[in-house]
Amino acid sequence: MRTLISSAFVSLDGVVEAPGGEPGYRNSGWTFKGVEFLPEAYEIKGREQQEATAMLFGRVSYEAFSPVWPDMEEFADYKPLPKYVVSTTLSEDALVDNWSETTILRSLDEVAALKETEGGPIIMHGSATLNRELSDAGLIDRYHLLVFPLLLGAGKRLFSTTDKDTQHLKLVEHEGYANGMQLNVFDVVR
Repeated sequence: MRTLISSAFVSLDGVVEAPGGEPGYRNSGWTFKGVEFLPEAYEIKGREQQEATAMLFGRVSYEAFSPVWPDMEEFADYKPLPKYVVSTTLSEDALVDNWSETTILRSLDEVAALKETEGGPIIMHGSATLNRELSDAGLIDRYHLLVFPLLLGAGKRLFSTTDKDTQHLKLVEHEGYANGMQLNVFDVVR
């Protein structure tokens, strides 16, 4: 079974919306406003590119990343990887043609089937709505969380507010940085 990894920039109060400057959110771009940039805090991002064998997105994140990431040198290792987009509305003609093979998955059952295939880790960036749905369905195996020392209040959250059984996590890696950021890597306990 393949490992599904959720990778997120998250505020201390759980907000993941618009960390890089996406329009429409009042605190958009919060990852680089008032938090000193320290390269060592982002080491996990390079490691993710080396370890991932496929990428998974929700429609909104795919539409945000696909016009930009294929030509960005800092994401070059992702370019040849197969991509999967979970969407009930995205059409084949909306897929970009310069970012390797992309497959549209129409349900969480199709994500579960993808996890049953041969291969290495599948990485998911952004995709707040999909993250909540996959987490609630028990399909995420690991979380790579870069926690920023910010309280943003309103905004899309990493986890849902669904009333469900307790899900235990095992901290497998952690690091604190001089700018107040923290790296927390958790495996989901099954």
